[in-house]
Amino acid sequence: MFNYSTKDANLSNKTILVTGAGAGIGRTAALTYAQLGATVILLGKTVSKLEAVYDEIVALGLAEPAIIPLDLKGATKQNYIDMSSTISSQFGHLDGVLLNASILGELTPFTQMHEQVFNDVMKVNVTAQCLLAQTLIPTLLLAPNASLVFTSSGVGSQGRAYWGQYSISKFATEGMMQVIADEYEGSNLRTNAINPGATNTNMRSCAFPAEDKDELATPEDIMPLYVYLMSDDSLEINGQTLKAQ
Repeated sequence: MFNYSTKDANLSNKTILVTGAGAGIGRTAALTYAQLGATVILLGKTVSKLEAVYDEIVALGLAEPAIIPLDLKGATKQNYIDMSSTISSQFGHLDGVLLNASILGELTPFTQMHEQVFNDVMKVNVTAQCLLAQTLIPTLLLAPNASLVFTSSGVGSQGRAYWGQYSISKFATEGMMQVIADEYEGSNLRTNAINPGATNTNMRSCAFPAEDKDELATPEDIMPLYVYLMSDDSLEINGQTLKAQ
């Protein structure tokens, strides 16, 4: 696993938004950030899942989180503008954003990719990430030091047969991250991406249904990198795609 100890990490007084916070890696990241002192903003499409994470954080006596229900596939630019305005007015600034939400699409030969599936994957994995970043960067720039973290994949740096739309979307994600990182080089905003690696999540199960889940890392196992990039220990890291495993 990524060699960083979260034991002494301190996210106190930080406000961090996590997309896809209702399940999997996003849920675990939100809980971990809260346990380390952050106020987390839970963004996802399924209200009941977000409420479950909210309840878990509150039951632990941690800082009360906020919930933003938003379906990235159906959201408009105005939805993102309104969301950012609400966050700015309620919290003043953002110290961190973890853009974790993605969809897999279908594993299929390139010539058989369905246009609608391709469009859906691009909408969630690329367009929504772009609009989220565009509207949230001004609020991130209000923080003393801010971290914007995208989520990539091994197929985002090396294409793989049958992973068409997902792989293409993650190549685009890494490119977007690098553009933002270069534009804000030397500012208080650092931008990076995480490749979580093979992790026991629902998306992984859909891609590899016969895989032995007991041999995979859990979301908890890969949290050191997720904490590192939100902590002040990573202030000098910018424009990189880092592997959690």
